[in-house]
Amino acid sequence: MIARASQLFLPTLRDDPADAEAVSHKLLVRGGFIRQVGAGIWTFMPLGWRVHRKVEQIIREEMDAIGSQEMYAPVLTPAELWKQTGRYGSPEIFKLKDRNGRDFVLPLTHEETFAFHALEIQSYRQLPQLWYHLQTKDRDEPRPGGGLLRLREFVMKDSYSFDRDEAGLDVNFEKNRGTYVKIFERCGLETFGVQAESGMMGGTESVDFLAPSGSGQNTLVRCENGDFAADIEIARTIPREPRFPPRLDAPEEIETPGTSTIEALAQLLDVDEAATSKAMPYTKNDGTVVLALVRGDDRLDEAKLLSALQADARPSTEDEIRAAFGADPGSLGPVGFTGDVIADDLLREGQFVAGANRTGRHLRGVEHGRDFQASFADIRIPREGDRCPTCGGALQFQTAIEVGHIFKLGTKYTEALNATYLDEDGQEQVIVMGSYGIGPARVMAAAVEQHNDENGIIWPPSIAPYDVHVVVLKGAEEIGEQAAQALDAAGFEVLLDDRDQRPSEKFADADLLGCPIRVTAGKKSLEDGSVDVRDRATGAERRLAVADLGKGL
Repeated sequence: MIARASQLFLPTLRDDPADAEAVSHKLLVRGGFIRQVGAGIWTFMPLGWRVHRKVEQIIREEMDAIGSQEMYAPVLTPAELWKQTGRYGSPEIFKLKDRNGRDFVLPLTHEETFAFHALEIQSYRQLPQLWYHLQTKDRDEPRPGGGLLRLREFVMKDSYSFDRDEAGLDVNFEKNRGTYVKIFERCGLETFGVQAESGMMGGTESVDFLAPSGSGQNTLVRCENGDFAADIEIARTIPREPRFPPRLDAPEEIETPGTSTIEALAQLLDVDEAATSKAMPYTKNDGTVVLALVRGDDRLDEAKLLSALQADARPSTEDEIRAAFGADPGSLGPVGFTGDVIADDLLREGQFVAGANRTGRHLRGVEHGRDFQASFADIRIPREGDRCPTCGGALQFQTAIEVGHIFKLGTKYTEALNATYLDEDGQEQVIVMGSYGIGPARVMAAAVEQHNDENGIIWPPSIAPYDVHVVVLKGAEEIGEQAAQALDAAGFEVLLDDRDQRPSEKFADADLLGCPIRVTAGKKSLEDGSVDVRDRATGAERRLAVADLGKGL
């Protein structure tokens, strides 16, 4: 196939978009691959959609290889399904009504719809089942941005396994995990499959596939020795030991005026920040205030806290704080608080400085068990300087893009929708379910983040918009056409730049668009019947006769 640039819509730009920070955002816009319609809403232009479709095709081939069956479920979904599973209240879903006032959602994932179709499974003889589709999703993303990284509308491949028991789910989970590794390898991505939080999806276990990049919402934590990797949301790392002051037999109250931060408190008292505690009140939906407690040098991971609470909650307001503690924020602590305290595991042992629940005052020597009672959980965010929990090695923290996520859902959705089957004894059993998602747009963005230079994109060959970019300079139109024809006959997808533009503009566009091979036909080609062949990734150049192009690349 030969595509002629003179006939294509190729709106390339020389300058980065003003609001772009991510490399993928800059280069995909400059290369004319995507264009923004609204916040988090993008159109894939002709070249961008070609890349997207190539990612989709790789996904299809690998999903088909494990026996997964492609379907096509609707975007518009009756709200009743989401109400049955308890997810209708999620702030991330778009909700609408039809002309008759009936409620619908535009789903960000299709567990409810596919569990609904599983109602037609009657017998254990019909299990297991593997189904998938590629479909538009909509998410009410609170902070849309980053080009293709935080979208409000996107295409996702989501697939679902249906099994008779947990053992069957384990088999299909591992089968999909291996398939994801193949998909990302074929797309030219470096990824790490790591344990992760399941979030609103629920279930017993999930694995996140993270692609290290210069931009992204996730953080990959890896040991320098290669024996540990995890998403920061679930990583349990080993922090440094605190330097505790001498032990006290009872808490000692001290005045700490104007110390609303841990740094100011530690400086005033001349104590290690790690020997202080940080108090953060949260209010649950029923109005109950709970106190989250972490070490002073740590930050609270809200997702971990909500998981530990097993309830929705938000940071308390100042009025709620004063009503619950009798003090202003900045002087709060667990001693004397009558509500529930959720403390990080690091506060189990030792004596810490904590707020006295009196404005402008703190307590030295606060000790769990003696001075307050708490339930414990891992609710801190790992930080630079932590050590590997496996070997004690140094940890590396890398920004990453989540390109895939797989979940062991269990019976959360099938039980809610009453999707059951009859076993060998005629007994009714609930179908066990798994869910597996990949975002082709995220794969595109990650590929650009991992494969670029100062001149533009360097697409992995498997997902490049075209295999070869033929640049024709003025006067060499005929031999350029011959080169394109020879490449086309050899089975290459060819972009022929036959536009009436300066050579510098054509070369700049070729580098920006990032096709794996650039072939240049110029004046010298008229003399020797050969063309310059340049590898986009390495910059290596050679000269080949047009007659040898089909077999020489």
